[in-house]
Amino acid sequence: MKLKKLVSILLALLMTVFFVGSSFASTLEEIVSRGELRVAVQSGAPPYAFIDKHGDPSGSMVDFTKGMADAMGVKLKILDYDWDGLIPALLSGKADILAADMTPTLKRALKVTFTDPWIYVQPCIFTKTEASFQTLADVNKPSVTVGVLLGSTGEVIAKKYLPNAKIKSYKGGGRMVVQALEAGHIDAGVNDDLAVLTVLPDFPPNSIRLLDKRLGQGKDPLAFAVRPESVNLWQWINLYFKTIRANGTYDKNIAYWMQGTDWKKDH
Repeated sequence: MKLKKLVSILLALLMTVFFVGSSFASTLEEIVSRGELRVAVQSGAPPYAFIDKHGDPSGSMVDFTKGMADAMGVKLKILDYDWDGLIPALLSGKADILAADMTPTLKRALKVTFTDPWIYVQPCIFTKTEASFQTLADVNKPSVTVGVLLGSTGEVIAKKYLPNAKIKSYKGGGRMVVQALEAGHIDAGVNDDLAVLTVLPDFPPNSIRLLDKRLGQGKDPLAFAVRPESVNLWQWINLYFKTIRANGTYDKNIAYWMQGTDWKKDH
């Protein structure tokens, strides 16, 4: 009886491995068979993803996914969603990849599988240049309203490090919070420093500044995401980034989109 039971258990395990393995490979195979890579982005977040002056999807993450589609030999389809619609679009199968300036967190990882980080950014507080705020304590008061992006890591960090301030959440990209600050609807904002610095040239010169004190315990990673069953695609994306880091494509992307503003002339 013990031998029969053991054989039954082993057969069950083998069948599980077979079916799970088939599931793992299905997403990548489906993309190639379909001839199209579908990517969910939030287009209000330059330099990561945005709609340029020609009406085309552009940005660092868009360029990365174009490279992925080319390497797969398929077409790229960019799908634009609000921040709170990104994960549902991925889980529903409307998109194969989630490509946004999203930080992997334990809570988010309960739903989706994140790739290895592709860049690290630093959360910050920003305010009008003439504002008197100099420290976290200056901002962390009931009389201060702080703008954040709905569902973002910045929202979580603001609530943690500025518990006494009023937190006001906005839907859309990082530009929304800067616009709210310029319009006087909020006293300060929280977002990653790269997202803030990138949009500042679109506003009056020297009108906004970043506080010296950064938020959090260090730099936050940003990563792509796939559905939990898409392990083969997850492995492929990690390999893609290792490949482009080795051949210089990654460095060119970062230099163009993240380390300068020349792209504003082109897009």
